Amino acid sequence: MKKALSLLLIAILCVGLFAGCAGGEKEGRVYWLNFKPESDEVLQEVAKMYTEETGVEVKVLTAASGTYNQTLLAEMDKAEAPTLFVIGNQNAVKEWKDYALDLKDSAIAKELNTDAYNMYDADGNLVSIGYCYECYGIIVNPTLIEKAGYKMDDLKNFEGLKKVAEDIHKRAKELGFDAFSASDMDDSSSWRFTGHMANLEYYYESRDAGGWKECPAEIKGTYMENFKNLYDLCINNSMTPAKELATGGHDAQNQFKTGKAAFYVNGSWEYSAVSEAVPNATMIPYYAGVEGEEKAGLNCGTENYWAINSKVSEADQKATMDFMVWCVTNEKASRKLVDTFGVMPYKSAAESTNGFLAAANKYSADGCYVMDWATNYQPNVDEYRKALVSALNAYNADQTEANWAKVKTAFVDGWAYQYKQINK
Repeated sequence: MKKALSLLLIAILCVGLFAGCAGGEKEGRVYWLNFKPESDEVLQEVAKMYTEETGVEVKVLTAASGTYNQTLLAEMDKAEAPTLFVIGNQNAVKEWKDYALDLKDSAIAKELNTDAYNMYDADGNLVSIGYCYECYGIIVNPTLIEKAGYKMDDLKNFEGLKKVAEDIHKRAKELGFDAFSASDMDDSSSWRFTGHMANLEYYYESRDAGGWKECPAEIKGTYMENFKNLYDLCINNSMTPAKELATGGHDAQNQFKTGKAAFYVNGSWEYSAVSEAVPNATMIPYYAGVEGEEKAGLNCGTENYWAINSKVSEADQKATMDFMVWCVTNEKASRKLVDTFGVMPYKSAAESTNGFLAAANKYSADGCYVMDWATNYQPNVDEYRKALVSALNAYNADQTEANWAKVKTAFVDGWAYQYKQINK
């Protein structure tokens, strides 16, 4: 009897230990280091939805604008490192490929409706996949263009854009609005010019070379005068004087939304914010005086690529993969994400209602070429753009040929210098 009781107690103890071990198994966590500050609020909502539905912890940390690389470096050194992060260009692929799980044939890769936004390393590993793509250019209020006595058809090249913008600026007091909203050079705004508008130079130079397949060691600056054409038009035909751009603090979006400016340099992610106030807002390309630009379309592409951290536990990897698939297949979640991102390249994701992306598609349907994001090749991007900001601020304060030469130096020589810094 004692022996039987002892065996029973042992059995109960073993079952209890087994249950304790099973209950202590880590079900996995999700930690998304977010690249898009403007989407933080929505991502926090989506994370909460997933946790409430599944019980799986989801943390979203959003890096401040222009600080993603530094934030990623700091967070990757922590014990609880990000499980989901961004590898958004070929330079980042070189730097972070060893931290990226190969997503080839993964559950999330099988949900894609295109392979146009995939990043591979030199060994053919799928290190990151696009979770949204976007377009950028010049946002326009057609109503204000008409009030100034023009039509949207007048905006088909730089000559037409220049004529309209300069005339609106000249008559700003009479019209009650100006041409361009502010072109601030603080961290919350400078990327619109040092990253996005800079793309017009890179894109055409890349096109001349047959299309860059990797970051070139140097660039020529062939289209710097075209960049200058458009940049000068923006800063000199605005309600905000060029000399005031360095410190920032001018709300370019609000200037456009409140009808104080007809043009606003930005991208498709602004659609939901501006369309409430300007329902017929549309977008035109970066017209800058390049031959044949009448057939130009918008700048379309992405630097928003998901990568799963290969250094975290398998449980965390699986939890992260499950979360990613849920994001693009769950009706409510994908609706929220598409509304903030504009569009997601996944077959089950909600359809886009973004008018600026519709404009991009219309240009393509009309046979216009897409200006793809050659800007993604910028070497050592944060340091490179800091130098551009510094040079542009000097030029904004005093628009001399000598100061413009410094801008060109930052563009061209700065590229070669930063390339060497990351390829020593």
